[in-house]
Amino acid sequence: MEVADYILATKDTVRDTAHRFGVSKSTVHKDVTERLPRINPQLAREVKLVLEHNKAERHIRGGEATRRKFLERSL
Repeated sequence: MEVADYILATKDTVRDTAHRFGVSKSTVHKDVTERLPRINPQLAREVKLVLEHNKAERHIRGGEATRRKFLERSL
């Protein structure tokens, strides 16, 4: 529940959330996609929307990271 509330409040990715809580990405993903719906279906739906949004933007974040990497190399 705490992880789900954190994701909703910050809109963080699974990776960032896992790092914040000191657990693996797999644990966070399993908690919010398999365990949470059994405990709180409404909260699970809200978290799912955030995860879908993050997934849709994943390619943009990856491109930005690559751009920064090559800009740093050229300096």
